[in-house]
Amino acid sequence: MGTRDQDQDDVVEPARPPLTAEQAREVTAGLREAMDDVRRTVALLAARVRAAHAARVWTPLGYGSWESYCATEFDISRAQAYRLLDVARALAAIHDAVAAGPGTSRTRDSDPAAAAALDYGLSQRALIAVSGRTDTVTQLITRRLAALAHSGLQALDEPTVRAVVRQAVRDLRTAPPPPPAEPSADPALAELRRVVDDLAAHTHQLGELMLEVAPAYLSDTAAADVLAPLCEQIGENLDNGLAARRYAMSGDLRALHGTVL
Repeated sequence: MGTRDQDQDDVVEPARPPLTAEQAREVTAGLREAMDDVRRTVALLAARVRAAHAARVWTPLGYGSWESYCATEFDISRAQAYRLLDVARALAAIHDAVAAGPGTSRTRDSDPAAAAALDYGLSQRALIAVSGRTDTVTQLITRRLAALAHSGLQALDEPTVRAVVRQAVRDLRTAPPPPPAEPSADPALAELRRVVDDLAAHTHQLGELMLEVAPAYLSDTAAADVLAPLCEQIGENLDNGLAARRYAMSGDLRALHGTVL
């Protein structure tokens, strides 16, 4: 797979004169701008889909359902029509959580364009991934925004809110999977697995606490400065607290090797 990917990198475009570093930065900036435009379009589309579905726009046009309306008017499949609704509902739930947060009342407007104005930089895939768990992701967002507001360490400006939302969605998508339904037949191995699972679950909770105080956009060094007083207060080793924070962000048990595990 690695060789194939490398080959694809080599043959996507015909050979061209090599770019200077400045030219490469310009190309990268243009690509980043295009990606941001796509994400903003997803946000605006989701807001308008929500408004159209809430108004039952298909009825006055003589369609029997949302799916038949989408099929005729936009030539998209039933699955695509309902994926649009999933995206719209997920983004609406996130927007409502942000609007209800401390210091974010400026986002309470219900107009679709206004609802999309605060762009969270979330892809359609990310929104679909959390559409069935909106309660969980909104709880994460609400809790983290409240923790930031109460700590006074960070102003709740748009970049901060955006970072909190993106990290909450990322954390939910990478959360540790539940333990296997079928325990091992070996009692000793099953007990060891239970102990590790319990330890991982408690460590993930600790990591969530660490993230509320030191959000994920802080480096480990910056987070250590913020978390040192908290770890001392709760009697937790700082290295363990930082490892738990990394585990809560990634869902990867390897983040705990050499510390908690």
